[in-house]
Amino acid sequence: MENSSNSDENYDVGYQPSPCSTDPNDQSTMSGDSFVYCRTYSSTSVFSEPVDDHHSCCSEASPSCSSHWSTRRSGGVVPQKQALLTRLVTKQCKNSNADDHQKLDDLESLDLELEMMKERFAKLLLGEDMSGSGKGVCTAITISNSITNLYATVFGQNLRLEPLNPEKKALWKREMDCLLSVCDYIVEFTPKSHNLRNGAAVEIMESRQRSDIYINLPALRKLDAMLIEVLDSFQDREFWYAEQGSMSANSTRMGSFRRVVQRNDEKWWVPVPCVPSSGLTEKARKHLRHKRECANQIHKAAMSINNSVLSEMEIPDSYMASLPKSGRASIGDPIYRYMYTTEKFSPEYLLDCLNIASEHEALELADRVEASVYTWRRKACMIHLKSSWSIVKDLMSDVDRSDKNHILAERAESLLFSLKQRYPELSQTSLDTCKIQYNRDVGQAILESYSRVLEGLAFNIVAWIEDVFFVDSTTRNQD
Repeated sequence: MENSSNSDENYDVGYQPSPCSTDPNDQSTMSGDSFVYCRTYSSTSVFSEPVDDHHSCCSEASPSCSSHWSTRRSGGVVPQKQALLTRLVTKQCKNSNADDHQKLDDLESLDLELEMMKERFAKLLLGEDMSGSGKGVCTAITISNSITNLYATVFGQNLRLEPLNPEKKALWKREMDCLLSVCDYIVEFTPKSHNLRNGAAVEIMESRQRSDIYINLPALRKLDAMLIEVLDSFQDREFWYAEQGSMSANSTRMGSFRRVVQRNDEKWWVPVPCVPSSGLTEKARKHLRHKRECANQIHKAAMSINNSVLSEMEIPDSYMASLPKSGRASIGDPIYRYMYTTEKFSPEYLLDCLNIASEHEALELADRVEASVYTWRRKACMIHLKSSWSIVKDLMSDVDRSDKNHILAERAESLLFSLKQRYPELSQTSLDTCKIQYNRDVGQAILESYSRVLEGLAFNIVAWIEDVFFVDSTTRNQD
């Protein structure tokens, strides 16, 4: 009878028992709808105003409504149930607030990225001339500078063998995808046979990505991903780094059994690697050797692509006008006599005799040798009286191979190649800088700058690994 009276009372007021009211131990009934309902009508909650048994109605009962109804009908408040419901509501309120904050953070991040993209787009259109007067640089130089500056921003402070910061990694991928998207619209037209409905075959022009971009850009993207993977592989390592400025001979880390080996070189800003007193394990050395070989192969591939792109760029007229009248005056008498009088020319032997002491001397020699190459080539083709260098290159096949100028140009070219192989860290020559400065081809600008920064990163990784091997060897010898 008591049960029937309770059911009749519920029926009279139109109350439908919610799962929460029927099973006080079930905590899985706090649905999103009931929570929203409770928050929305909290100012008119049944806890704050009396409820008329004959006029109040809860068609979609919330936990607060159902708990209030049950406590009123039972004649008292159940402490355990009330505390449980209070904790559930408070917890769900906190979760909702956290979700709201997360959504706001995501929106702010999207707005920030949108503003950054707007800034990039504006700089590309204005040619880095913020006055808008049309005196900015061309699009090719703007994109080339953007890739170079992005590399400096992301990798400029990363001078260690360690994974790249996730934020910088995301920045590098996002910005590069934006800059490289230009290549999707650099196309060339090729003839293609097309069959009509009546069976007739006609030739149409089909657009496809330009051949140099189609070949080199996927390769550069692959090299990029491989370099990031090499850095990520040093998540768990046996060595660490000490800042050069705060380093002392007895500086240690995590105990006195580790020490730092000081390095005497000019790159004082580069962190110095440190290894345990017993040196690296064989497993760690094997991992370093493998990654060094990978980075070395990546460096060679990127350098090959960069040299190929630079060779295809047009030589500016200003550079040709600045060449000396004779190649002998450019390279000097000692080198000229050896190149001209020797029957079997050996560029390696010549480099050994020159005793190059610094990178600055090597770069100066490279500029002089490269200038002599184009001076002798111009003399060999002078009879054609053509000012366009592209025409000169096409006519080189018709030049007498026994011509003195042609022989000297070939020997100077082999000397320049050996010099760059011996000094792979050599900076860009005057001709390379001039080509980049006066280049107007956007596709070539992207390929050149992208391959150049990847070449630099790969070379740095190899150098960092060599530093670790040097410290490990020194530590073992000291022991």
